[in-house]
Amino acid sequence: MLRTIGRRLLFLIPTLFGLSILLFAWVRALPGGPAVALLGEKATPEAVARVNELYGFNKPLLEQYFIWVGRLLQGDFGTSIQTNRPVTEEFLRRFPATLELSVMALIFAIGVGIPLGYWAARRHGKFTDHASVVLSLIGITIPVFFLAFILKYVFAVQLGWLPSDGRQNPRIDATHPTGFYVWDGIITGEFDAAWDAILHLILPALALGTIPLAIIVRITRASVLEVQNADYVRTGRAKGVGSPTLRNRFILRNSMLPVITTIGLQTGLLISGAVLTETVFAFPGIGSFLARSIFTRDFPVLQGFIIFIAIAYALINLAVDVSYSFIDPRVRVQ
Repeated sequence: MLRTIGRRLLFLIPTLFGLSILLFAWVRALPGGPAVALLGEKATPEAVARVNELYGFNKPLLEQYFIWVGRLLQGDFGTSIQTNRPVTEEFLRRFPATLELSVMALIFAIGVGIPLGYWAARRHGKFTDHASVVLSLIGITIPVFFLAFILKYVFAVQLGWLPSDGRQNPRIDATHPTGFYVWDGIITGEFDAAWDAILHLILPALALGTIPLAIIVRITRASVLEVQNADYVRTGRAKGVGSPTLRNRFILRNSMLPVITTIGLQTGLLISGAVLTETVFAFPGIGSFLARSIFTRDFPVLQGFIIFIAIAYALINLAVDVSYSFIDPRVRVQ
């Protein structure tokens, strides 16, 4: 197992190298430049030249790339043009917010998606099954930003049940030793701050988790339908195996591999795809900062954040691969 994990980690090297080339080319292909975005369209040529000289944007592209890669290998991801802080520091400040939001969205998607998919499969061909299929299709097709605006308008503006933006009420004087607001409120005993942080997570988590929820429902339903008609399930039923054992050990457990794969892929997408959700709800995570960095042509932030997200995505998929052997003894990581 350890040898397999080590081999998979080594595969990250060529993957990240290829990503670095594509990322560098994509960022430099964005229209305009960071100097103009930072100084404004009325900036003088002299001011633009000074900014380009300061950040090395006037050097040949190939030289810029090797300078950037050399700094990456030393753990230096550059300095943000917007804030003049190290990219690593900006990422670590905002990553807890995005991770907290992604975990909340994933809990919602898994907690509702797996039971609903299993329930639909057990009632295959009935009204509840058709209704779950239709709802899952709606969940997949509805744009995240549109759903986010609808949720915000209904539950925050019209009904006033939930906060509309931010991570926490600014009037709450809370302590944040880790940057995870819910966890910080629990470990410090500031339960009012923890509850307020949860309330701020509900709407963006619902918007972000809707597409993963719909996908998990469909995958769970299809997998359970396939497993419950397998020979060993019919044999167990014929031998009088009890319904709870049949459901839990024969059907549900053996149908989890494709579901776990889907959850792993969706987890990576949640972390990397929170841009629209965080922007709508003014949620101070890496997604909203990335969106702002695109408009300001903040090359160091774009490059550094995307590299960080790619590493997290690869590690999540590695964890999913390793988990297969624990869920199903028939599967061994190769």
